[in-house]
Amino acid sequence: MSAVSDSTFTLQAQNALAQSQSSVSLGNAKTIQQARKVAEDFEAVFIGQMLQPMFKNLGAEKPFGGGQSESMWRSMQVDEFGKAITKAGGIGIADQVFREILKTQEIQ
Repeated sequence: MSAVSDSTFTLQAQNALAQSQSSVSLGNAKTIQQARKVAEDFEAVFIGQMLQPMFKNLGAEKPFGGGQSESMWRSMQVDEFGKAITKAGGIGIADQVFREILKTQEIQ
């Protein structure tokens, strides 16, 4: 993994963790929505990280070349693929994470 994707993943994971640890009050629909968003963000990051190796050795076609800019763009593109897959229904990780967040924070 490149340093860019490592730092991006770390930042996204820290943001998701910070959001999940924020205070949540019972019966507040907004907090349930926040928990769902955190779970979906987690799944998007996970899927993006799983897709990274698929795109690692792809070369850039002319006239766009390659280089550092290409690798940064590719990393962002793969992250967006992860978000799109999650938005389209994902692979079920968000549902499980959402249930665990609710259980951890004792929301029903």
